[in-house]
Amino acid sequence: MADDRFVVARLPGGAVSSVAGRLTPLLIALLLVSCSNALRWTPEYHTVRKGETLYSIAMSYDLDPRSLASWNRLGDGTYIRKGQKLRLKPRSRGAPGKSTTRPAPVAKVEPAPRWNWPTKGSVADKFGASPKTQSGIRIAGSKGQPVKAVAAGEVVYAGGGLPSYGQLLIIKHNETWLSAYGFNSRLRVTEGAKVSAGQHIADMGKTRAGASQLHFEIRRSGQPVDPLRYLPRR
Repeated sequence: MADDRFVVARLPGGAVSSVAGRLTPLLIALLLVSCSNALRWTPEYHTVRKGETLYSIAMSYDLDPRSLASWNRLGDGTYIRKGQKLRLKPRSRGAPGKSTTRPAPVAKVEPAPRWNWPTKGSVADKFGASPKTQSGIRIAGSKGQPVKAVAAGEVVYAGGGLPSYGQLLIIKHNETWLSAYGFNSRLRVTEGAKVSAGQHIADMGKTRAGASQLHFEIRRSGQPVDPLRYLPRR
């Protein structure tokens, strides 16, 4: 997910404007799909940068942290170091030219917690409505208003290592479910903290476009799901 990310394609000879007018709606749609797929392409490796954790890296590539830890033989993955090279895909094995992919270990799916809303305000952007909400929703509010934990859990990431999320918190509720809170102006909890449902964990900040909003995500086994399917109606 990136905030206000755009993909620009340049045609030979710089004739973008003269050709664009003749593109059919179907062709434009196909081009947009191709661009979207390109943005979702996952490299084979990632080099750990300062401030990153197993959970923040997994989140940036839409991966299950358990699979990422398994592919790299990290155990519980609590310690990774700057400059470490992490595999982002399962290892391959077999004869040269005939490799077979080893499937990720099948992990038990744990039940979802009882969710609560993370803050007051209306939903400004729904899940999947635009490139900036491909992995969550945007909730409008006022800068500094309380952001609360949607369920009890442990803070597994707190920081600004993912620029597309600003000051970010990730809470692990169990081995299957995570919640994420982006674009905060202040973080009130640190990594490793145990939080209760409804606890004040951050203050709302501004998006990169300058709007006072919270970017909120729910993830199931690393994959973003529509939070509005799980949050109580209000």
